[in-house]
Amino acid sequence: MTVPEVALAIDIGGTKIASGIVDRQGRLLGRHHAPTVADSADELYDIVLALAKKACAEAAVVPVVVGVGSGGPARDHHRLLSPLNIAVWRDFPLQERLSEDLGLDVHVDNDAKALALAEGWKGAAVGVANFIGMVVSTGVGGGIVVNGKLLDGADGNAGHVGHMFVEPGGHQDANGVRGLLEGSASGTGIAGATGKPASEADTAMRRQTGIWVGRAVASVANLLDLQLAVVAGSVALGFGDDFFGAAQQTIDELCKIQHAQGTKIKPAGLGDQAPLIGAGAVGFRGMGYPILSAG
Repeated sequence: MTVPEVALAIDIGGTKIASGIVDRQGRLLGRHHAPTVADSADELYDIVLALAKKACAEAAVVPVVVGVGSGGPARDHHRLLSPLNIAVWRDFPLQERLSEDLGLDVHVDNDAKALALAEGWKGAAVGVANFIGMVVSTGVGGGIVVNGKLLDGADGNAGHVGHMFVEPGGHQDANGVRGLLEGSASGTGIAGATGKPASEADTAMRRQTGIWVGRAVASVANLLDLQLAVVAGSVALGFGDDFFGAAQQTIDELCKIQHAQGTKIKPAGLGDQAPLIGAGAVGFRGMGYPILSAG
């Protein structure tokens, strides 16, 4: 009997950490999660390791690789992590630590790039050679696929759409910069501006968030000759039609150059499974397995 190859998938966000097992068909086989709450780098790492071991203990087969999607930015191609929304990790060597403790090859990438892989592999962008995948949640990130290839950039940080300028005088982000998408449209930014959790945002704020995201998507479409944005994350999916309707209207208003006309924005097809399926895809991609077939 052939033993199926599976990846241990770990998703690290500013609000929660999740683990699960993903097979080569892109199926998520169980998952576990815990809040991203810790007073030190090692304490947070212990939470990640415990979740990883829990997923492995419940798996019917031994993973062949570990894939991690994490908030950014990072250095040395994600060997050193400094997520803006996780203050206790600055240049944290997650890849090295996990590899030592689990005895497996570990591949780490940005969580939004992982989302783009997932959506191009099994989600709303299957067969599409040029698109941007976005996460609008505690923070805002992106992964860009051009000609069927995920863009990495000089140090693995390509796609940080959350740091595009969209609103003069907008709310300050974690770097102290005003006017960037993350400072305005992230759950953290919305809470800072309104004094309430993003989940309690009124219709006007939900639509305004869509407008900000629409401006960023339109700029990417105009620049890179792509016509699809696939968006996940608790803010985007939670704001629903108010968000997506306003974003699409803004894109239509700004994408007048011929190659960007008709650019669409839509919810991620994999829903809340996308982050872990994407993390699994990061692991398989690191092994050299083809994930994106378009191009």
